[in-house]
Amino acid sequence: MNRRLFVFLVIMMSLSLIGIIFVQAYYISNSISNSNQQFAFNVNKALTYTSEELADIEYKKYVSALADVLAKDQKADSTALNSITVYKQDLLSKQYIVYNTGILEENFKVPSLIDSENDSLGFYKYSGKSSVKTYANNSIDGGLSLNSEASFERILNMDRLQKATFEAHYKSEIKSTPIHFRVSSLMINQLLLNKLGAASIELDFEFGIYDMDQLTSVKSENFISKSTNSLSTPIFLDENNESQYQLYVNFPKRNRYVYSSVIGIILLSFLFTVIIIIAYTSALYQLIKQRKISQIKTDFINNMTHEFKTPIATINLALDAIKNPLIIKNPEKIMRYLVMIKDENSRMNAQVENVLRISQLQKNQLNIEKDPLEMHPIIEDAITHVSLIVEDRVGYIKTHFNAKKTTVLANTTYMTSVIVNILDNAVKYSTSPPEIDITTNNNSSNIFINIKDKGNGMTKAVQKRIFEEFYREPMGNLHNVKGHGLGLSNVKRILENHQGSISVQSEKGKGSIFKITLPLIS
Repeated sequence: MNRRLFVFLVIMMSLSLIGIIFVQAYYISNSISNSNQQFAFNVNKALTYTSEELADIEYKKYVSALADVLAKDQKADSTALNSITVYKQDLLSKQYIVYNTGILEENFKVPSLIDSENDSLGFYKYSGKSSVKTYANNSIDGGLSLNSEASFERILNMDRLQKATFEAHYKSEIKSTPIHFRVSSLMINQLLLNKLGAASIELDFEFGIYDMDQLTSVKSENFISKSTNSLSTPIFLDENNESQYQLYVNFPKRNRYVYSSVIGIILLSFLFTVIIIIAYTSALYQLIKQRKISQIKTDFINNMTHEFKTPIATINLALDAIKNPLIIKNPEKIMRYLVMIKDENSRMNAQVENVLRISQLQKNQLNIEKDPLEMHPIIEDAITHVSLIVEDRVGYIKTHFNAKKTTVLANTTYMTSVIVNILDNAVKYSTSPPEIDITTNNNSSNIFINIKDKGNGMTKAVQKRIFEEFYREPMGNLHNVKGHGLGLSNVKRILENHQGSISVQSEKGKGSIFKITLPLIS
């Protein structure tokens, strides 16, 4: 795949994933906001109903008390009146008066309070006794004789103008009464429970009434103060539809209640988003890996082509030389060229076998036959394979066999290949004469083989990937070290097949130590 196209696809896929995440986040945020708004709407509706109910209860209580007074005989003594709680309007003093045992002086008139035939209803109060009198234009008996229930009904059923006038006087006078005389905490709590329950909000709440930003005594037990999350409504509106009292309600578990309505959507969205991210990350990783493998395999094919090209060219040259009439007559040269052809053919055959073995190792299909072996002779045999190259470069390989027990269950060919591969790398990656030390040690259950060189060494990043398939240390545009990048990955596979392990310790410019561990057998 073209690199630009690959980068473009990755960018588009990433932007799409980010877009999906943002859409999910927006949807969840919008759901929470809607849930919050719905909660606030239902609570405000319940608070409005509560406020109206409180006003209605107080109004009916006022009318009931007034009806009781109207039903009494005009000549009733003060003792009878004092036993009744009366709510009346004083238009002159503009005071709201609660009559219990003491009665202040007052004088006011409410036009056409009870009957359309009455001009007015007069109330007179004189220090401790009160009287109610009714004046009519054409009264037959000169007075009003009504029972309490009839008076209550007549006041409630006044016409619109009479009722508006009556209520205006009532609201104007009663607003000066302290709030704790007008309503109780128990009443508010019960009303809120009923109204919130009707809205399916079964949630603990706290409430308090504020009088011009001052908390009054009418509050729930745990209410401390209002907050930014508090919901409120005015109560006991006056004749101008204004109020100095605000009822505030707090819900300590409001967030939990709001989130509970969308928690299912949030969890599902989160789950699906995580799955998409994992799937995308995995797909992207596989794409990058496959692209890298594709590039490495191209390099591998190029290297293999080079490995085959050299012996093929040598064989062709040898055959051309043999065809030369001067060479044909020289048996020694013919034999030399025939040996050369055989050697190069064997070299190509070895390369083919190596590729096939690599394929079997990668598919875990290699069935390695193992026998009890001594590791020291295996190491010495491996050294002979590279000794000529080391000597040619004026280097050395020293052995330090400190292990007392060296018997392992292994395959001679593959174990020799492991040691040879590591030694070959030590030689290849040494710009100076190779200096290699092989040390063995053991404990009761394992033998440890350390192969130390003073070559070029590796960075930490290279050490982490040195055993990956096809991996070769980047050299820029230089390709002075031949190979397929499969040697150390095969070494690791072979050792794992022998229940062993390998690790590397290296420092750039100072060399490397490959550490092999194999289990001993009795």
